[in-house]
Amino acid sequence: MNLYETDWHAWVQEQAVLLEQGRFDALDVDHLVEELELMAGSARGELVNRLIVLLTHLLKLHVAAQHLPMDLQRAGRGWRQTCRTQRVRLVGVLRRNPSLHLWLPADVQEAYEVAMLEAAQALGLEELPLPAQCPWTAEQILDEAFWPEATREEA
Repeated sequence: MNLYETDWHAWVQEQAVLLEQGRFDALDVDHLVEELELMAGSARGELVNRLIVLLTHLLKLHVAAQHLPMDLQRAGRGWRQTCRTQRVRLVGVLRRNPSLHLWLPADVQEAYEVAMLEAAQALGLEELPLPAQCPWTAEQILDEAFWPEATREEA
């Protein structure tokens, strides 16, 4: 067993020292490549996870405004606050990782599919009365001034 398998943190520190010293022949290249790929996937995973939370709450606002006014009255303020928070955090993720903009359309659709399930469950519905494709653009979703049409006046 090598250090990577027995003490990941110590392995990372060792690899950093080797890089600083220019001792490239001593680097654990295979594991470094694996870790770099995991880091890239982690950033994209954060993007998708934050989109899921944001879209779930946008969907709850939209559906509750149309079909469940008591739920909107009870929880709408908190749902809007969650949307605001996730938008700020998503902008930060995209600012730190501008290349993720390329993946945004696909990630929005992936997140939307999960968000529909989450919102339906949270609202106690079997399924949401919405299309299978996300009805909003990525620009709308990230726009702090955008709210689903039915809740615009309450935002």
